[in-house]
Amino acid sequence: MIPITARTLPDLAGTISVPSYRRSEISTGIVHFGVGGFHRAHQARYLDLLHEAQAAPDWGICGVGVLPADRRMRDALATQDGMYTLCVAAPDGAWTPRVVGSIVEYHWAPEDPETVIERLAAPGTRILTLTITEGGYNCTPEGEFDVDHPAIRADLAPDAMPGTVFGLVAEALARRRARGLRPFTIVSCDNIAGNGRIARASFTAFARLRDPELARWLSAEGAFPNSMVDRITPVTTEPMRAELARRFGVDDSWPVLTEPFTQWVLEDEFPLGRPDLDRVGVQLVGDVAPYELMKLRLLNGSHQALAYLGHLAGYRLVHEAAADPDFAGFLSRYMATEALPTLPPVPGIDLVAYRRELLVRFGNAAIGDTIARLGADASDRIPKWVLPVISDRLAGEGEIACAATVVAGWARYCTGVDEQGEPIEIVDPLRDRLRELAAREEWEPGAFLSERTLFGTLGEQPRFVAAYRKALQSLRTRGARATVRELAAGHPVSP
Repeated sequence: MIPITARTLPDLAGTISVPSYRRSEISTGIVHFGVGGFHRAHQARYLDLLHEAQAAPDWGICGVGVLPADRRMRDALATQDGMYTLCVAAPDGAWTPRVVGSIVEYHWAPEDPETVIERLAAPGTRILTLTITEGGYNCTPEGEFDVDHPAIRADLAPDAMPGTVFGLVAEALARRRARGLRPFTIVSCDNIAGNGRIARASFTAFARLRDPELARWLSAEGAFPNSMVDRITPVTTEPMRAELARRFGVDDSWPVLTEPFTQWVLEDEFPLGRPDLDRVGVQLVGDVAPYELMKLRLLNGSHQALAYLGHLAGYRLVHEAAADPDFAGFLSRYMATEALPTLPPVPGIDLVAYRRELLVRFGNAAIGDTIARLGADASDRIPKWVLPVISDRLAGEGEIACAATVVAGWARYCTGVDEQGEPIEIVDPLRDRLRELAAREEWEPGAFLSERTLFGTLGEQPRFVAAYRKALQSLRTRGARATVRELAAGHPVSP
């Protein structure tokens, strides 16, 4: 078994693809917060491709972790000189492994915030990228920056050493301003509509709380391009790690498994420069919004459709649910008749073909994606990916039966027990509140929809409430499979 280190790369090269470039000659130009599987399957791989082409010597990545759980990533990358194995799994089961070397340094902020701040403040740092999850931008349900969050208040205390991404970035920006440097470009890579706009609002709001002049400078000179990123990347498991060792003799403490498909659409707004990303397939455009809506409402929304209804029916792996003709038909109907009509034209994309390709991607058994991953943090995801479809369809008198069934499936899921009587582990920051609301549905129909922080006024829309109640009743009496079978066939849900 060969471990991954700079010293062992020649040994690994006989078995798998490894960097041919000299990593010691690459300087940091990008700082990334939130180094997880998705970042390592996506952005880090694009930069790795550029390094292989000898086209990005000033664009190495410095990874940063802020959360306590990120300590594990620090330890894994430290033992492997910042490298890891990315395995692309084809539908036929073949794996194509590659050692990725674009992360040239990593820092865990709780251990050494000063080093993180100085790396951000350094002249060579020109881009900050983020995968901090949909809920990481510290917004209230009304979309305002949450100034009362305890971590935010702590960062704003006099002489506090920053502990949040906002505190760390604001301190680095203040130092850049004092040194006569322009702000780095901030790129959100999270699954949020208008992610650049959201990032601008959150970072500027924190800067304003700290120093109004800093906020004015950031507003005037900062850049926050929107982006859309897409590559299905399941959570790394011990069996996956063991399979890498079995197939290729590679000892990797935290490899990444992903699908062949990858897409990155990015607004070309980088005042301090950027790598030649278009050289490796990144789509640089003037407006990301159409691409973003396409992904959020078709891919991410369909993931939510699979997650709760699939779990209730007994599925635990995404490809198994996607291979079920009833669920495949349900997804097709949801996308074709509800989500797709809410989308504007997307330049260069055939939306019908994209919808079909999604079903193929969901059915890739080789990546072993889990229903549990799709179902986590629904209170951050459903309001961003499914409820906007319902709102748009209500405004246009369009069909909402499938989307209402997704929400009903979520409510049924939040009771905490599936149709086989097995307990459901609900992973959500609002877990207790969701379970309470789901339980109240027994004697108070529509109680789940009364949570205005999630549903706003949708819970008061008669057509949606009626469709939701009908779907929930069907799920209770007939089960998820019968309910989606009826919808897949194009019929209305039976009470």
